[in-house]
Amino acid sequence: MTEYKLLIGGKLREGASAIDVINPADETVVAKCPVADETMLNEAVESAQIAYQSWRQLSFAERGAYIKKLTAAVEENAEEFARLLTQEQGKPLAQARDEVMFAQIFANYFSDCTIEDKVLSEDDNGRIEVLREPLGVVAGICPWNFPLLISLYKIAPAVMAGNSIIIKPAPTTPLSSLRLAELIADIFPAGVVSILCDNNDLGPAISSHPGIAKVSFTGSTPTGKKIMASASSTLKRLTLELGGNDAAIVLDDVDPKQVAEGIFGAAFLNSGQVCIALKRLYVHDSIYEGLCEEIAKLASAAVVGNGLEDGVQFGPVQNRMQFDKVCSYIESAKVNGRIIAGGDVPDAPGFIVPLTVVRDIEDGAAVVDEEPFGPILPIVRYSDLDEVIARANNSEYGLGGSVWSGNLDRAREVAGKIDSGTVWINQHCAFGPHIPFAPAKESGLGVEWGEEGFHEFTAMKVVNISKAYSNPVH
Repeated sequence: MTEYKLLIGGKLREGASAIDVINPADETVVAKCPVADETMLNEAVESAQIAYQSWRQLSFAERGAYIKKLTAAVEENAEEFARLLTQEQGKPLAQARDEVMFAQIFANYFSDCTIEDKVLSEDDNGRIEVLREPLGVVAGICPWNFPLLISLYKIAPAVMAGNSIIIKPAPTTPLSSLRLAELIADIFPAGVVSILCDNNDLGPAISSHPGIAKVSFTGSTPTGKKIMASASSTLKRLTLELGGNDAAIVLDDVDPKQVAEGIFGAAFLNSGQVCIALKRLYVHDSIYEGLCEEIAKLASAAVVGNGLEDGVQFGPVQNRMQFDKVCSYIESAKVNGRIIAGGDVPDAPGFIVPLTVVRDIEDGAAVVDEEPFGPILPIVRYSDLDEVIARANNSEYGLGGSVWSGNLDRAREVAGKIDSGTVWINQHCAFGPHIPFAPAKESGLGVEWGEEGFHEFTAMKVVNISKAYSNPVH
């Protein structure tokens, strides 16, 4: 069994203790994960503070060169990373390879980013400049659905902006981040990037730590609220990308056969374990029967299983706690609606859940109003467009949403009425490093990706210059 170590102050170190990492496909132990204690966190913060002083002095080009060297090393070890992802997260190997590729794409995008000082105004009396400077030590707290991608798209903009960063992966999916740590140790100056693992117990110490200037967190809304409360003691900056219950509204002018595959893919990507997955499908009465039938066919034909096996298209739910939660939603759906695909969870080791589709269900049912974060899609009937827009908006979440229509002008009008940070038309879950990703309502705060997301890792400084006492230049 491979031995993994934490990265603190540029050195790979043993943990204070260790926990098992479980393969969600069969519940076997993949590896032991080293776990840091609070003393190690303090050491990581101290080394990050020291590293920050010299790292911030480098040019954007110099910092970008380190990131490019790291992504090149990831590419050299791409297959190893992909297999690690499948073993710890569960996604099929082809999707794991895609995650490795997208992790490089996101990191390389930020490696080319720069920030120019701006002159707000200038006249004979003076000049006003707007600068952006690094914050200091940043903490990145990552979830278990895309562990490598999210670690890298937090590391890259943070260090590119001149900060040092401490990454804490989820306890159930730490291995790809720890393998990344081995590459980082050979590439980056000591302390610029540290990677610590825990057993879900270091979060409060990170979010309240006076030596950490910002927390970038991706995860659930309840955890995000706890981080926000804990961070208030130091008023540290926060970027919180939290839960979503994305609604899709299918208008009456579409052909079910044409849109079914796109909707299906957006709902069941990574077995539904995506914050911006399509999670509630509202379909007009006139095409309801046809679209239910098409999506049920796709779900019933899908092959779910161990991601390392040939032919498997969808992997397991990632961990026992989430598996139990998804199973409870399925049981509730059986009571409140009619299952037309899946619904029967095998009694065997592993967290395999068949892709499940439920129809004839209404708002008010748990699987519609809440976020299952698993392979289950409720399809809800509607007849009045204004009413269904209000129903789609009747949620504490506001991460994403989509409108499906053969008339783009009509779809655009509906999209303007959806209360979410992103609205897609005739697609869902489309994103990229250059596209700002801003949540609404209780789906979070701040922005990730794009220029706006890059700026989240900086502080604005205004320099206001008076020329009243300046000496003329001769």
